[in-house]
Amino acid sequence: MDDDADASMGEPGRTDVDASDADSDVDAGSGSVGGSESGAGSEPDADQTPESGSGQGTEAGSPTTDPDTPADVQKYARFKKVDGAQYDRVNDFLRDRTYITAREWAIARLCADFRTETGVEMTKIGENLPELVPFMTDTYTPQAVNQARSSFEEKVRMSGATFLYGAMSGFFTAEELDELMYEVTEIAKFLLEVEGVDLSVEEEMEAEERISSVMREVREASSDLRADELSGDGSDDG
Repeated sequence: MDDDADASMGEPGRTDVDASDADSDVDAGSGSVGGSESGAGSEPDADQTPESGSGQGTEAGSPTTDPDTPADVQKYARFKKVDGAQYDRVNDFLRDRTYITAREWAIARLCADFRTETGVEMTKIGENLPELVPFMTDTYTPQAVNQARSSFEEKVRMSGATFLYGAMSGFFTAEELDELMYEVTEIAKFLLEVEGVDLSVEEEMEAEERISSVMREVREASSDLRADELSGDGSDDG
């Protein structure tokens, strides 16, 4: 994946999630993110602060020298676009565009990547967090990992309910809903690209069309349902 010249980051739109945002907010080349982070104290968010594991932070982006580090941890190559970035800068970037924090984003991604037939390897994730994610500087307990994962799930659930209600309520016109879907899709794609997913133009266009098609069907079906309720056709009362 190209360093900062990926085509999708430069796509026009109203998301402001383009190459200039990446450079100014989360790029390691910025002078303000090149220094050492202060440790676990700046990682957790004010509303939900997990307990750290060992309490001994590792500088963000520093390579591991421990021979006991699992091979899959050493080979993990996500988040390279924010290598060297400070937690607070990544967190501010996310909070401006989503309801999740940098901690929740990183750990949710790790929980998806380190899932086995018996469950998520929370101990491995927590113990190797600084090696896995450049902007996380301290180890976490399995309980802290689980807390961040649960927080991510709850925010996705609540955001999803809010969005779907907005789509079904008739508040948006079909054109406004298409525009909204384009904006949120651009942000989601950008986060995937930062994680290291390489999407072709064809894949992006196909995904956008499928999402738009589904949302149009949702809007049409909900419109029919509201019309039936208003006319009394959907009432059980004679």
